[in-house]
Amino acid sequence: MARPLLIGNGAGFSGDRLDVALPVVRTLIARGGPAAMTFETLAERTLALGVLARRGNDDAGYEPMLLPLLRPVLGPCLGHGIPIIGNFGAANPRGAAAAIARLASELGLRTPRIAVLEGDDVRAVLDEPSVLWPEGRPTGEIVAANAYLGAFPIAEALADGAEIVVTGRIADPALALGPLIHHFGWAAGEHDRLASGTLAGHLLECGAQVTGGYFADPGVKDVPGTERLGFPIAEVTEDGVITVTKADDTGGLVDRRTVTEQILYEIHDPAAYLTPDVTLDVTEVRVAELGSDQVRVTGARGRPAPDTLKATVSLSGGFLAEGEISYAGPNAGARARLASDTLRKRLAPAGNSVRSRIDILGLQAVFDSDDAARGARAVEDGEFRVRLAAASPDRAAAEEAAREVLHLYCTGPAGGGGVRVSVTPRIATTSALIPRSLVTPRVSLLP
Repeated sequence: MARPLLIGNGAGFSGDRLDVALPVVRTLIARGGPAAMTFETLAERTLALGVLARRGNDDAGYEPMLLPLLRPVLGPCLGHGIPIIGNFGAANPRGAAAAIARLASELGLRTPRIAVLEGDDVRAVLDEPSVLWPEGRPTGEIVAANAYLGAFPIAEALADGAEIVVTGRIADPALALGPLIHHFGWAAGEHDRLASGTLAGHLLECGAQVTGGYFADPGVKDVPGTERLGFPIAEVTEDGVITVTKADDTGGLVDRRTVTEQILYEIHDPAAYLTPDVTLDVTEVRVAELGSDQVRVTGARGRPAPDTLKATVSLSGGFLAEGEISYAGPNAGARARLASDTLRKRLAPAGNSVRSRIDILGLQAVFDSDDAARGARAVEDGEFRVRLAAASPDRAAAEEAAREVLHLYCTGPAGGGGVRVSVTPRIATTSALIPRSLVTPRVSLLP
């Protein structure tokens, strides 16, 4: 039986911390044995933002923080035979690969073998009659449409000798499942093992969420050392036993609760978590603490993968106007409510061309209602911030709405200050189900 594979994670989203990957890599090196390093930096809209960035610059479109993210770990990983797999290619995997090659040269390292995984862009096939639209075929400009690719092309790249695999849209768990397939030689029909590898990837994909981040609740769920949260490592055996740990000498926590929360994260049906590689069933999963920051996960079951691949379709969603102004001191609550009412009445003539929400932060802004502030308990003294959010398909209308907050400086209640306004393009998303026959993953090694 092959030795277990250690898989570390160095990012859970675009913009994640830059100082967490190196402790993970150092831990992988210290523990010895075969290992791989993953970076997950794509959310549903992140790739669409990459497409927009590339419109004005053919060299853009990949993870903006790619080079700072990899700079500390590229040398250690290459030096110790730890492959790097990341979806940081976003809308421009080849551009990302070229940037990594330049970084290696800049650091005085040998040129790494870099593989690029493409084929996730499915804009060209959206009009095929076999494409399914669960929420209806959208109207408007399609900015991006990307299918979630699976893990076997990653395994193919590693088998071809790749030391770094750069992908665009891919199923998040596939980042870990790919090196597991390569290391153990798992086949497409070994559903339970693929399910275990998928679960390992799911546990790792959000970075510190499984090590105490987005978990801490003082006095209820205490987490030590949140200022230096360590990122996770999963040890996976050939028969699919997962042991979750974290980087040595870091803060955070790995216990039965953190692992259980992450297992259930974003899973609609625990008996049928659909991925490109397998349908994962977690209903019989068992989670057991082995010791400090060491949790064993067993019992994942798998069934064949679905016949279609999910694609996220991103659309131009008009414009979002935001504006904020503060009121403080005696009677500030009443002045904030007057500012809110004033904004509402001034925006009324815009009718259906502007859809708006006004909140008074400090009262009830966490509730999902356009009238959140109106039902607030009366508070007069203190500090309050009035916030406007307005959406419109027309940029000029959005800008005009934002200016209404600016106008409150002198044509609103007394004592307003700290105005901030902005107008940004919006991205809307929907999903499509693409027959596998219409999607062709492509793996190529840079020369």
